[in-house]
Amino acid sequence: MILSINPATGAELARFEVFSPSQIEAALDGAAAAKRAWARVPISERVDLLRRMARALRAGKAEYGRLITLEMGKPLPEAEAEVEKCAWNCDFYAEQAPHFLADEVTASNASESAVVFDPLGVVLAIMPWNYPFWQFFRFAAPALAAGNGAILKHANNVPQCALAIEEVMRSADCPEGLFRTLLVDSGSVAGLIADDRIAAVTLTGSTEVGMIVAAQAGKALKKQVLELGGSDPFIVLADADIEAAAATAVKARFINVGQSCINAKRFIVEERVADRFADAFCAGVARLKVGDPMERDTAIGPMARGNLRDTLHDQVQRSVAAVAVLRAGGAPLPGPGFFYPPTVLDHVGPDMAAACEETFGPVAAILRVKDADEAVFRANATEFGLGAALWSADIPRAKALARRIEAGAVFINGMTASDPRLPFGGIKKSGYGRELGVYGIKEFVNIKTVWIGPAQA
Repeated sequence: MILSINPATGAELARFEVFSPSQIEAALDGAAAAKRAWARVPISERVDLLRRMARALRAGKAEYGRLITLEMGKPLPEAEAEVEKCAWNCDFYAEQAPHFLADEVTASNASESAVVFDPLGVVLAIMPWNYPFWQFFRFAAPALAAGNGAILKHANNVPQCALAIEEVMRSADCPEGLFRTLLVDSGSVAGLIADDRIAAVTLTGSTEVGMIVAAQAGKALKKQVLELGGSDPFIVLADADIEAAAATAVKARFINVGQSCINAKRFIVEERVADRFADAFCAGVARLKVGDPMERDTAIGPMARGNLRDTLHDQVQRSVAAVAVLRAGGAPLPGPGFFYPPTVLDHVGPDMAAACEETFGPVAAILRVKDADEAVFRANATEFGLGAALWSADIPRAKALARRIEAGAVFINGMTASDPRLPFGGIKKSGYGRELGVYGIKEFVNIKTVWIGPAQA
């Protein structure tokens, strides 16, 4: 049984039976057959599906946004923005996919060759709950444009979102069978990965789950893209605009109730401006309203599950016991739901839980360093390498420092964010492969060389 729980109240919303083996078989057979036909459709026509997906998303934005908030707890305006971003992604690839996947021709006197991009097949998408629409559509738009099919195994605390995504695809007149949502438990994933009808796997999730999926896909010799955990640094150098950095830092940490792989988590600040930054940051945090995520002025809704809140609170307690200074929050809120207040830990040491573990919730850790070199060292002193932010008025210096930061993306004087136009992904235990941009659309294609010799008389 798969349960949908409202994290703001703890009440059950709905329950669903897991798919039977025969339902799974039918879905896989249908996807394999539909993909064979879809791959023969010219890309100029395939992208029309993406345009219809964008229209369906925008037409249902209010409904889908409300469902996201109801099922995983993010504030309603953020949920609606998530749906809009999905539509933007579809529009972007509808426009750019034909250019991204155009044949690359090389000619010489004796021969001609080309690199062409053929779809791999049906891709299994194992998706998380924190951005239940975005995580799927950022993969699906380029994958479908490239001629692939898709099977979605969503996080089991957002089953209604998973079924709503299927509704979006039906509304967009997606070819029958080309996409299916499977309501299955985690124990079914290994069998899906091993199935010959699945050509590749994409996962967004924890590092621990990524290791399991990578091993299963590797055993089956299936292509994988893994977007895993993160402990993103947000570096503030002494010459930065401190007030602007602090204001952006509040959003960078607490958007999505702090439950994002690319939330800024470790705020690494030069000592001579650390007090100014910490005071401005705490003042911004104090203005965040905690409460009903359906109210439009709420900034912090509930965490998605009770066990996630328990884990986060344990990390806070261990950090305070190690002499971190608690400046805001620090304890679960009483009453129904899984609420945890925005929490700030100052004077965090590099070996404390808040600095060396991924804190997946509304907790910020401020680390103080003597100079830029130590800031970069501390930024890199993590098993993760997803994103990073660097604040400085000296742009040439900042660009040079960015090259030294071990991450898939570095944002200078801004907050880390995903953008359809730019590649997104990590290194180290944050995963491998890329989504979005021109690199993302080429993850699930066969990059094929076609060589043509001289014509024979």
